[in-house]
Amino acid sequence: MERAANRTPSPPDRRGLSRRAALKAVGTGSTLALAGCLTGADSGSASIRISGGVGPLPMMQVWADEYRSETGVGIDVSGGGTGVGVSDVLNDQVDIAMMGREPDEAELEQGLFAVAMLIDTVVGTINVNNPVYDEIREHGLTREQLESIFTDEVTNWNELVDANVDEPIYVYGRSDSSAAYKQWGNFLGGEDTAHTENELEDYADGNFDGDQQVAQAINNDSHGISLNNLNYVYDFNTGDLEMNIRPVPLDLDGSGTLSPEEDFYDNRDEFLTAVEEEIYPAPPAREMFIAANEEFEEEAAEFARWVLTDGQEYVRDHGYAPISDERLAEERERLADRHDELEFEVTG
Repeated sequence: MERAANRTPSPPDRRGLSRRAALKAVGTGSTLALAGCLTGADSGSASIRISGGVGPLPMMQVWADEYRSETGVGIDVSGGGTGVGVSDVLNDQVDIAMMGREPDEAELEQGLFAVAMLIDTVVGTINVNNPVYDEIREHGLTREQLESIFTDEVTNWNELVDANVDEPIYVYGRSDSSAAYKQWGNFLGGEDTAHTENELEDYADGNFDGDQQVAQAINNDSHGISLNNLNYVYDFNTGDLEMNIRPVPLDLDGSGTLSPEEDFYDNRDEFLTAVEEEIYPAPPAREMFIAANEEFEEEAAEFARWVLTDGQEYVRDHGYAPISDERLAEERERLADRHDELEFEVTG
């Protein structure tokens, strides 16, 4: 039976509180130090400015550091969410937007130009000290069960597994402009109807701004459930599970137990292999993009070329799945068609 070394106690006397009121007792305490939560480069020397999605932020920081060491070009990277990045780049506040989803029609009509760069994954998250963690780890949860939790139809952990417990579920959502939340809503709705970000926010017991705050809430609450990008679940450097956060295994075939093919959650490498082999579904796995206003300008264009060539060698080792060779060739061609000055000779 897996248990964290230092168990974080549940908020006291929660059964005497409403679900929403109980959450006020959860978010306090020390800041969760996740390796995936990185800061931007020194903007004073930056030649390229980048903002946007929290999902690709850790990878973009790695790329920025590697590119600066190779070329001497400084890059300032900040998060804020996909919507923030798109707004920034269309208003010429930054040179590049990071996007955790495909651009929509309205954005394309405004002149947004985007190319896919890698695949990230959104996963459901719970605390290792959850009262039914062992049952969930063994049997997994189906998409339908997760939908019933995130739409407030199921509110007690005893409704999900055969266990003698009477413990409430606390659902955490996102309050920022989150592509991850959008992809999660698409996944929960199945082939019929996606759940919008606003709908999920309304169903949730509490909403937080960004992956780090959500991860901290799950780390502190043995009764909570939420969603996170993969690098906020596994340690960014080692790929191992750390702290109290654990991924929710998906019972993909609805059999009521995890088959060997479905059991790939012990470390990030196993998980990424399942993403690459398309065992883990998309959504919630999703392509991520870099985007510009009409076209990438000067040094930003060279950086975009590098991301789609030499920069790809860093993707797998830092918690992301690479896009297929065929898809990568398509994106290089699209970038070259828009930027006549770029040459695509892969050296890595």
